[in-house]
Amino acid sequence: MLFANDTKQSYPKSFKISSKPNKFCPGCGHSIILKKLGFAIDELKIQKKTLFGIDIGCSLLAWDFFNVDTVQTHHGRTVPVVSGYKLIKPKKTCIAYVGDGGAYAIGLQSLITAANRNDPITVIVVNNTLYGMTGGQMAPTTLKDEVTSTTPKGKNIEEKGNPFLGPELIKSLPNKKSYVARGIVSEPQELRQLIKKALEHQIKNKSFSFVEVLSTCPTNWKVSAQGSLDMLEDKMSICFKNQGELK
Repeated sequence: MLFANDTKQSYPKSFKISSKPNKFCPGCGHSIILKKLGFAIDELKIQKKTLFGIDIGCSLLAWDFFNVDTVQTHHGRTVPVVSGYKLIKPKKTCIAYVGDGGAYAIGLQSLITAANRNDPITVIVVNNTLYGMTGGQMAPTTLKDEVTSTTPKGKNIEEKGNPFLGPELIKSLPNKKSYVARGIVSEPQELRQLIKKALEHQIKNKSFSFVEVLSTCPTNWKVSAQGSLDMLEDKMSICFKNQGELK
């Protein structure tokens, strides 16, 4: 998705143009997030210095999105792979791009360890409240009463627990050097700045940075374009209310 007020150039220079149009479903928020990431890479002039790590899930469709060094990992293992790469290539700007399932379920231990250890990487988590690629199953972030393929009558939080608050958890860790933020795809310019600040924090402060992005999944939510925005801006924004930089 393109926004006319992004820049005089309609796409980031760091994009791999031959891979466009992208492979994401219509209305998916991933393409917006990746575009903002691309502009941040351009502005910081780090295209040749960047490692982009992607998880199994919808994020793997970004494997050829950029003209940057890219690695795909096993599900939930993107953060430790990127952390390990940073150890041997400390001058690289390293990005782990994962879904909420890969970050907060199978990959949670690795995420907490990297954050607490202050690994100098940037983690971007796309939160669309479910597992998108595998059929719309309940995820750690699924909202109260939300209908998914594994909660057909709506999620019962007394049985399944409340939606997981990733940025708040990272912010509560003993490591106080991390940059932690939550953005939303319906505010693309603010999102672009949050991602840029996260990358700058990694580079300048040699510290961990983390951005969760509230995103849309109309395919699995089974709603229209307007329904996606309503879900995002009404229900998700209320549940995940701390947006912007977490202080």
